[in-house]
Amino acid sequence: MGEYSKALVFYKKALDIEEKILTSNHPSLAISYSNIGNVYDCIGEHTAALSSHEKALEICKKTLPSKHRILAMCYNNIGSVYDNMGDYKTALTYYKNSLEIEQEILPSNHPDLATSYNNIGLVYDNLDEYMEALVSHQKALEIYEKSLPPNHLNLANSYNNIGLAHQKTHEYSKALVFYQKALEIRQKILPSNHVDLIVCYANISKLYEIMGEYSQALSYYEQFVQARDNKVSSDHSTSADTYINIDRITDRKEEALETHLPSKSIRTINKEKLYGKLPCRTTLRKKSIIVKQEVVIFNCK
Repeated sequence: MGEYSKALVFYKKALDIEEKILTSNHPSLAISYSNIGNVYDCIGEHTAALSSHEKALEICKKTLPSKHRILAMCYNNIGSVYDNMGDYKTALTYYKNSLEIEQEILPSNHPDLATSYNNIGLVYDNLDEYMEALVSHQKALEIYEKSLPPNHLNLANSYNNIGLAHQKTHEYSKALVFYQKALEIRQKILPSNHVDLIVCYANISKLYEIMGEYSQALSYYEQFVQARDNKVSSDHSTSADTYINIDRITDRKEEALETHLPSKSIRTINKEKLYGKLPCRTTLRKKSIIVKQEVVIFNCK
């Protein structure tokens, strides 16, 4: 929070100077408003974020061509705020506005297009429109596979998101394939206790449990517990507010595994570790909204 506060102070100072020396609708003001809006969004002050982003959009509409990348960025950033506020239908409208501009001005395999498809897919996922989500995530993946190196983290995120969509539509074998692809990349490039790896282990364990393959579920659950505990023990700076209780998940998992596995196997997990806490980003669902701001200095990711 401290770094965000510092960023906010400096961005506001920059804006104050720009307002004195630039015309009222100068595009540089839009960039400053976008930076300020992104900081507010990162610290959860969504109303303030929305106000700043709308000022940026208003300036861009007055001064830039209707098909300009900064205008697309403004739409995307407003969509991100509405997404974080849980207003998914409004978020979808703004994400689609951003995508429409990008489709006209960017090459067909530009990563920003994939980012927009990814964001749209995640909104559809939140709206429980899983087939639409799958279509968008597949478009994102197609672009990422052509434009990114094979072990890029965005590829892993796309694989994970497609796996989730398949899981939600009960296509468990397909879901497993994509979850495994996501895990393979993350294991190569991330620390062993990274939160994205914890997500992978949880997703795969849960999926094997659904499929009735309890030995495999236990194996991945053990990896999940180990990575989780390593994360918690090493991340001393994490606020208690950022942890969520997973007792409900653990209760269900333990009951299922005890039902289908020998007692000796289930006892290989330390029961005290089963009732821990996880960082709030670590859920069975990995959300990877990306705020595009190529011309903007600040990025909260």
